[in-house]
Amino acid sequence: MTPPARPTGQNGRMDETPEPPRTRRRRGRPLSPALSREAIADAALAVARTEGYEGLTMAAVGRRLGVAPSALYNHISGKHELLVLLQDAVMGEVSLVELEAAIRGEVPVVAALRAWARSYRDVFAAHPPLIPLIATLPIEGAPSTQRVYETVCAVLARTGLAPEQVLARVIALESFIYGSAYDVDAPADIFEVAGAQERLPALGAAAEAFRAGGGTRATGARNPYADAPFEEGLDLLLAGLGD
Repeated sequence: MTPPARPTGQNGRMDETPEPPRTRRRRGRPLSPALSREAIADAALAVARTEGYEGLTMAAVGRRLGVAPSALYNHISGKHELLVLLQDAVMGEVSLVELEAAIRGEVPVVAALRAWARSYRDVFAAHPPLIPLIATLPIEGAPSTQRVYETVCAVLARTGLAPEQVLARVIALESFIYGSAYDVDAPADIFEVAGAQERLPALGAAAEAFRAGGGTRATGARNPYADAPFEEGLDLLLAGLGD
């Protein structure tokens, strides 16, 4: 069936039927959310770095993102989940470059593990409030954390460790790294005791000998007892794993 002809004007040209006016979308919730869990984690990390953990609140994160705090609850349940996101963002800063190179056979495994441990310690020395959280938090829902564990386990599996020993070695390394991260900001006089030579002769002699010799390996940390023991502890934990 032929569609009816459109009416023509006096000049014989076909009249143009005006298009209906476009309706402007109403203000309100955007078609795609402006927020995401990743954006919230990045904002929380920025707040923690600039305002400290005492300033890390839902309101502060909302201000950083330019939204009301209530908008955050569309993505996270509250402060605890905010910290979960934050710790995964921080874990994502741990360098895996050397570990990945070791998997490709480009770097000796012990050198790679040492570099990873140093990076891990440095990252969390800057975020000590997160250490108790990450030390006890399941890794489900934490993709950056999962990647760290997957990569370090893959490297340790190349060292000849029995399969049942791989995760045990990871946990031992982490326990050591967490304690060492706390040590970095411990006071320089942490082992100073008045009259130690008389009342605590063994401790006094050990501290004096360390300052005179072993402590010279410190690399500028505020706690002179932090760096040399960390390196010596790594030597022990990585002994027997290869070159």
